[in-house]
Amino acid sequence: MTQFEQIESIIRHLGDHFQDQPGLEELAKLAGMSPHHFQRVFKSWVGLSPKQFLKYLTLEYAKSLLDEDRSVLDSALESGLSGPGRLHDLFVSLESVTPGQYKARGMQLEISFGIHPSPFGWAVLAHCQRGLCGCFFLSRPDEKLAQGALRGYWPLARAQRNDAVTRELSDTLFGKRGIVSTSKIPLFVRGTPFQVQVWRALLQIPAGCLATYSDVAAKIGKPKASRAVASAIGDNPISWLIPCHRVIRKGGYLGGYRWGLPRKKVMLGWEASRGQLT
Repeated sequence: MTQFEQIESIIRHLGDHFQDQPGLEELAKLAGMSPHHFQRVFKSWVGLSPKQFLKYLTLEYAKSLLDEDRSVLDSALESGLSGPGRLHDLFVSLESVTPGQYKARGMQLEISFGIHPSPFGWAVLAHCQRGLCGCFFLSRPDEKLAQGALRGYWPLARAQRNDAVTRELSDTLFGKRGIVSTSKIPLFVRGTPFQVQVWRALLQIPAGCLATYSDVAAKIGKPKASRAVASAIGDNPISWLIPCHRVIRKGGYLGGYRWGLPRKKVMLGWEASRGQLT
């Protein structure tokens, strides 16, 4: 079992039993580690101690965050602003394929991809001449799995592994001490006009904030399209950077996540810890 899989199993346990407030020794035993080692490993992946992380799993916390963020979210989605020192202070520009390119399904597109460790497990970063064109997560650093994930989105593209091409971007996105950069990160996505509209809206949600599916539907001018919005969010091709993990159900329930609910919980907890450091 990889280190992430160990931590993932603990996060899943915390998600199921957070009301019992399990202690450090209990969690360390489940992970097969000494309490001291477990505390250090958990914090290296999540950015918080297990006790601190429990706070971000409570329904009450999610509800309060939604209430507190309402005015912040409204202004952010309208202006595109986010807080200082956060991930989306990076200049992110999103460009989508033309209708003809959409139908071509990546034909004649040359992609270089790398597999890198992240606080959320193994990440596949895909890059083409137009910019970052994919970010997916794997259970293990397996090149065949990475190729399969890329084929699901760019079926006819030619993809070759080259970790060196994406290593610097990985360091920027997943650095453990927060993001302070003026780097430009162009994104190149393949989606329908509606999907692209939803993905653009997601980019305006600041780190540390949450939105509901109905919030996003309202902001793109389609308040009755919550289900379609949820579907578009599930098809997000550039996970983490296009922050679909920040969208939850009404009432504070986290809902699902394409790459697994434990990973979504890690992301939200990790961003919360970054907010405490900035």
